Amino acid sequence: MEVSYENEGYDNDYQSKSKGSILTRKNNTMPIWGNERTMNLNTLILTNIQSSHYFKVNLYELKTYHEVIDEIYYKVQHLEPWEKGSRKTSGQTGMCGGVRGVGAGGIVSTAFCLLYKLFTLKLTRKQVTGLITHCDSPYIRALGFMYIRYTQPPGDLWDWYESFLDDEEEMDVRAGGGQTMTIGNILKSFLFKLEWYSTLFPRIPVPIQQQMEKKMSEKYPPVVEETPRRINIPEKNFSRDRDDYRNRGDLSDTSRSRERIERRERSHRDYRDRNYERKPSNANSRERSPYVSRRDDYKKSSSRSPKYGSSKRRDRDDYKSRSKY
Repeated sequence: MEVSYENEGYDNDYQSKSKGSILTRKNNTMPIWGNERTMNLNTLILTNIQSSHYFKVNLYELKTYHEVIDEIYYKVQHLEPWEKGSRKTSGQTGMCGGVRGVGAGGIVSTAFCLLYKLFTLKLTRKQVTGLITHCDSPYIRALGFMYIRYTQPPGDLWDWYESFLDDEEEMDVRAGGGQTMTIGNILKSFLFKLEWYSTLFPRIPVPIQQQMEKKMSEKYPPVVEETPRRINIPEKNFSRDRDDYRNRGDLSDTSRSRERIERRERSHRDYRDRNYERKPSNANSRERSPYVSRRDDYKKSSSRSPKYGSSKRRDRDDYKSRSKY
């Protein structure tokens, strides 16, 4: 059965063409970048896929592209390479401990088995375009984008993904559920992150990675927050001393020092002229001066005389002098 390649609108550069253009057999063939036998998959994942009962028995019976799409619709529930709880890496070190995508293995997921099944069908550009634009299930689209990430040249990834970076269709990508992502965020992760759930994508050369980062910054320029404008608040009425202090920059050093001395003397006079409470003393009714220190007040008290000592000692000396006579 021959396939019609007319009016599809795709050429060698993956650019849309005007209506009525012809898609020939030559440019409908998809190139395979990297290893044409392993699909650039991790060796451990590929070994588990090829030895799994699901791939060898169930998927072996599927011969056509549409049958595989129907299987994806009914069977795929996440995008991880391993089923939940089947991969044990505890207690293992080195290359067997999950370093750089190599681990102890487990039950390989249905999604990756079907992804490799699509690779064995040698999809055409028309079929891949049908995958990424499918409207029945987001997992069909996600496996189409993952097929592009594993098999297409790094320089062509941006052309495939650019028009879908704003896609808001959601899906749960984690085995067992719990991590919902949009198609746009998944594609951004495919472009700029090498790791995907304990496995690795093919490396993208640094110059191509820098070009994609530049295009991404042009497509999504960083948002710069505007600084709030300063509101002009009218000045308050300051006191005369505050005004003198603010305007002291216009005065000379001599005038500034003279003003400081005057302020100090004025504050001293204010302190001296305050009305203090006058408390009567125990010795006499003389008014206490506020400037008498504690030491002077202690010396002048009746309980202790600086000449004769305490009253008890004075009484004892008088008693001794009287007893002599």
